[in-house]
Amino acid sequence: MVALGLAMRPFLRWELLCVASAALFCGLAAATSTGNMARFDDSIRTSVHALATPVLTALAENVTWLGALGVLALIGAVAVAGFSRVGMRDRARLLVATMAGAVAVENALKFTFQRARPLPFFGTDPATYSFPSGHALFSLSFYGTLAILVSRGGHPGIRAATGIAATLLVAAIGWSRIYLGMHYPSDVLGGYLVAAAWIAAVFAWAARRASVPAQNL
Repeated sequence: MVALGLAMRPFLRWELLCVASAALFCGLAAATSTGNMARFDDSIRTSVHALATPVLTALAENVTWLGALGVLALIGAVAVAGFSRVGMRDRARLLVATMAGAVAVENALKFTFQRARPLPFFGTDPATYSFPSGHALFSLSFYGTLAILVSRGGHPGIRAATGIAATLLVAAIGWSRIYLGMHYPSDVLGGYLVAAAWIAAVFAWAARRASVPAQNL
C-alpha cells in the first residue's frame, strides 16, 4: 500500500529525497563545524594527491571548468533556447529556477559556515569560502536537472544512458576539485547533498503543482 501510494504521488518521492538529503547535509555540516571530518578530509586529500601526474593534472584543470558557473550559464542558455524552441517552456523554466535557487543557496551556505579553503595543490586558491563546494552543487543541480528534463518521457534505455553520463560528469567535476586541492572532500560531498535536496524540492513543487486541477490553482 505504501509503495502504491508513492507511485500514485510522485511528489512524495521527491519530498522524501529532499528531507533525507537535507538531513544528511545537516549532519555533515555539524561534523565539519566541530572538526570531526578533519581526519577523513586529510586522508582523502593525501591519497588523491599521491596519484598526481602531469596528464591527470591537465585533465582535472579542463574538467573542473565544466562545473564553473559561467560555463554552466552558457550551456544553460543553449538548453533553455532549445526547450523553448520545441515548445517545452515549462522545462526551460524549471532549469532556470533550479539554477537561480542553487546560486542563492550556495552563497547563503558559504557565508553561514565561512569555512576557509585548504591550500591548493595546483592553481590559485579562489577568494571564496570552501563549504559547500559550488562546483559540486552547481554541476549536480545543472547536469542532474538537465538529464531529468531531457530524458523525461523517453525510452528507458535513453533515460539510463543520460543518467549515467550526467553522474560520471558530475563525479569527475567533484574529483577535479579534490585533486586540484581547491576543496576538502567534505566540501564536495556537502555540495552534492545540497544539490540533491534542492533538485528534489524543485521537482516536488512542480509535481504537486501538476497534481492540482487547473481550476484550483
